[in-house]
Order: sequence, then C-alpha cells, then structure tokens
Amino acid sequence: MLIAELKQVDDIKAQATASTVVISCEGCKEVYFPESEVNSLIGKLKASGKLAQVVRTDYICSPESLTVQTRKHLDKINAAESIIVFSCGVGIQSVSEKFEGTPIFAGCDTIPLPGCQGVTPLTVDCDQCGECYLNLTGGICPIALCSKSLVNGQCGGCKEGKCEVSSEMDCVWERIYRRLEKLELLENMNYPTKIRNY
Repeated sequence: MLIAELKQVDDIKAQATASTVVISCEGCKEVYFPESEVNSLIGKLKASGKLAQVVRTDYICSPESLTVQTRKHLDKINAAESIIVFSCGVGIQSVSEKFEGTPIFAGCDTIPLPGCQGVTPLTVDCDQCGECYLNLTGGICPIALCSKSLVNGQCGGCKEGKCEVSSEMDCVWERIYRRLEKLELLENMNYPTKIRNY
C-alpha cells in the first residue's frame, strides 16, 4: 500500500504553462490518491489558462494501458512544453519513458505503507521514498535505479556507462545526464544537496 501526496501547490503552479498537459492517474484503489485536491488544483490551472489538455485515466504504470489511454490525446501531448503527472512514482516514470522528449513534472510524492502494492506487472520501480526527485532528474529515479541510491550524482565507479556493482546495469546518472541534455535541462544537475523529506 502507498500514499500519493500532492507536492507543494506553488511548485506545481510554477511548472504549468499554456501548453502543459496534465495526466492524472486514478486507477489503483490500493493507492491513496488525493483526488479532490488534484481536481481542485487542475480546475484552478484550467481557469488561469495554464493547461492545454487534461487526461484522466488509470493504470498508467502499465505501458500498454498508458499507450491506449493517451492515444486520442497524442497531438496535444506531443505539442506540450511539459507534462505534469499526478500519480505514484511508478506512473510518473512510465510517462517519462513514453514521452522522453518532453519535460515531466511530478505532481505527487509517494509514501509507503505496509500492505499490497497493486496487481500490475511493472517495468519500472519506485522505492516510495517520500520526496520525489523525478522533477530534477528527467523522470528517471536515482534512488530505485542506482545500486547505491545516490541522489547527488554519480559515484565515480562506473565504466563505459555501466554500474560498478553490476556490469549488466546502466549507470542511472549517465542516463539522467543524457535525458537532461536532450531536454536542454542540464541546469537541473545543479540542485543543492539537501536533507530529504522521507
């Protein structure tokens, strides 16, 4: 079981523009989702002219479901300057993989609770670590995908883009760098070291 908790409203509003698309996942009933808070915020963003499209869907953690659910909105999504995703960390990463040429912003943090974790087979992982870094790392999670869970950059042990712990594993920080470079967001790599809010 997990909780998706809305990030700071001012931070979310700062990411929205007239060509922003929102994808709001309302599928898993195993996940506490702040539906009324999200809907209220979406209404305010729409009223201020800061959204191009809102896609309300479910199970975006499944790449197949995400493809089907977003098919009729592809024109707006592909033209978007950014996508704000309201879901758990798995859904945010799924959207990031599908629309890797568009900046993705997390609208929620993911907090763990004991219990079941849903029924969808997943291709991405979320450690439900509290404060979500996906806004800063191009939608690629350094905590779940780094064998050392490093949040402030590469450890220095990687060789030819592979992790020193497992030569089968890509260094996530090299992936993050390449994604941010493609998105022209390398300044995100300069975020200050801070104590994480678990």
